[in-house]
Amino acid sequence: MSDRLRFLFSRLLARRPASEPAATHGGLTLSRSLNRLDLVVIGVAQIIGAGIFVITGVGVKIAGPGILLSFLVAGLACTLAALCYAELASMMPQAGSAYSYAFAIFGELAAWIIGWDLVLEYGMGASTVAAGWSFYFQDLLKSYGLALPAWASGPPFSAPGRIINLPAALIVLFFSILLVFRTRLNARVARWIVFVKLGIIAFVVALGVGQVHPANWLPLTPYGSASVIKASALVFFAYLGFDVVSVTAEEAKNPSRDVPFGIIGSLVSLIYLVMALVLVGMVPYQQVDPDAPFSAAFRQVGLPWAGDIVAVGAMVGITSVFYMLLLAQPRILYAMARDGLLPSAVARLHPRYHTPACLTLICGGAVALVSSLTPIEKLAYLCNIGTLFAFFLVCVGVLVLRFSSPELPRPFRCPLGRAVAAAGALVSFSLMLSMPAHSWWRLGLWFLAGLAVYFLYGWVSGRFRRAPEEENLLQLR
Repeated sequence: MSDRLRFLFSRLLARRPASEPAATHGGLTLSRSLNRLDLVVIGVAQIIGAGIFVITGVGVKIAGPGILLSFLVAGLACTLAALCYAELASMMPQAGSAYSYAFAIFGELAAWIIGWDLVLEYGMGASTVAAGWSFYFQDLLKSYGLALPAWASGPPFSAPGRIINLPAALIVLFFSILLVFRTRLNARVARWIVFVKLGIIAFVVALGVGQVHPANWLPLTPYGSASVIKASALVFFAYLGFDVVSVTAEEAKNPSRDVPFGIIGSLVSLIYLVMALVLVGMVPYQQVDPDAPFSAAFRQVGLPWAGDIVAVGAMVGITSVFYMLLLAQPRILYAMARDGLLPSAVARLHPRYHTPACLTLICGGAVALVSSLTPIEKLAYLCNIGTLFAFFLVCVGVLVLRFSSPELPRPFRCPLGRAVAAAGALVSFSLMLSMPAHSWWRLGLWFLAGLAVYFLYGWVSGRFRRAPEEENLLQLR
């Protein structure tokens, strides 16, 4: 092997020690202002939203009442992955989430791949939810006799006369600007949103349980057992929240303790099971509305006023989902730029608010463009396979570190660590295999594009002509 190839491989496999602190950029660091409650709220704000109010209805069309089992399977994988996330977050409380973990465990190339995957996950997730929010908003306008012009009501070719989904673009841009301000402020906004969401969920359960007919729960799997796994892969869209918590680790006051607490606390999202139980008990599964399942269900049982309340609550819930995704995506890119994998200029923090302002606005503009021009059904599966890949890699990372570095300090230790990590990796990968073929080839194209960016920038910037140790010194200056 030539010296040039040997040097390149040393660069691709270079790892950053788990104990090494993140480099600063321009002497500024992210502001440590989040407490435990803030972290739990961020996770819950992300998880409880589109997964309940939209994806549940689509899942019922796939699995019927078996959606209950689908949520159990997805919840199991979610719980296993969350425990693994909590262990790694306590060891490496840095802004990059799975990207930073992969850098310490597998090396630079693997870190780039998972970072690129997270950019896809958060970007497609935010675009999907923003598009869904737009249609709820337009439905609310119609109830008051108002309507947007056809050209502004949806993406091109989705219906005659449509050119752009203008509400989706505008709401994304509004929250992107809001996210430039201190993360603490955004956490307070998220608290109020979560308060409203939990109130709506309590309202749905309290009122809906009286309308449940147990006969609607049978047959449990009318479309066969395979439909349960297929729906599980879809409802995974609902479980992005706890990795968003890990992304904010550098903004936590006591990250090694508070971030694991926030991740585990986010598992309150298993309330999906109760909501799904009420939904398929209220109306026969064949009659569930895939677009607005809960509000439509109350109208079907003769409670239109309750449907209106739930529709407004759903809009609030959906808002918080893309709000938190828009918070997370630029922080992944910030960590990558700070490590030299992207131009360092984009890693600048706002001098007053200590947030990645430039990246926040860039990401917001990109998400606004995608959500305004792309049909919603083209986005959800692509987001899900990226999520499952991140879960798989984190679980494998915990397993590798338990064998290779058992002596490293772990403020939070995943119980039955090796068994839980192995089970989490197996369940996540199994769900990936159940995804449609088009999700795999689109993910493959995204990764190929990412590798092209990585090698092109590495060559142009001169990183592939500098040793990893030299690069580390440059980053710390």
